Amino acid sequence: MPARDLALLTEAAREAGRIALRYWRKSPQVWDKGGEHGPVTEADLAVNDMLKARLLAARSGYGWLSEETPDSTDRLAVDTVFIVDPIDGTRAFVAGEETWAHSLAVAHNGRVTAGVVYLPALDRMYAASETAPPLKDGQPIAVSGREALTGANILTTKANLVPEKWPGGVPEIERSFRASLAYRMCLAAEGRFDGMLTLRDSWEWDIAAGSLIAERAGAVVTDRQGKALRFNTPGAMAAGVLALPPRLHAEAMARLLP
Repeated sequence: MPARDLALLTEAAREAGRIALRYWRKSPQVWDKGGEHGPVTEADLAVNDMLKARLLAARSGYGWLSEETPDSTDRLAVDTVFIVDPIDGTRAFVAGEETWAHSLAVAHNGRVTAGVVYLPALDRMYAASETAPPLKDGQPIAVSGREALTGANILTTKANLVPEKWPGGVPEIERSFRASLAYRMCLAAEGRFDGMLTLRDSWEWDIAAGSLIAERAGAVVTDRQGKALRFNTPGAMAAGVLALPPRLHAEAMARLLP
């Protein structure tokens, strides 16, 4: 089933891209969701509507968790669930930038079994399943071979590097950034950067697909406490995410939890 689910997600992601590109750089309607939830556009909603209809029609027994659908406890009663962010990096989308993505995953009993991250503006597809290797546009990918955290190029924000979050000492790294959290995980998976981390609580729809792709590419993927990620949880949120090559992950955890 993971192979069939992966094929379904891949086809749906490409259709999502076709819809989103109709609005990109064309001044779509934008609303503020309030609080720290950020903006939502008419493109997010159109993509969400298509994905929900298409994916649940194909897998009627699966549950549904999406950033743009009001949550329901119904998903907790099923073993398998779609976890979707219709557009990850909405601010980048609104700004006309290219690094926004569709993040689509299937999770079974708390673990992601298939996932795709697709960047329509770049026509770039990342994909993996628990039974298939991680791919970028059909080619195998693997994490960086770097073995020391000092000097590593890590995708993160300045807020994640304040001293109070690192009891063992803030790592001396080169910091980079991309708007989409899902894309950051994929960039770590393909070794273009030495890893990624966010110590902020993270929504499952932002990280589900990317976590599997990074893990299959050789990264150690955990929350900020070093615990394995679990999905389709009641709160739909993880305690941050680290996706790093094994030695870098071990060094980061030693600094976070001395």
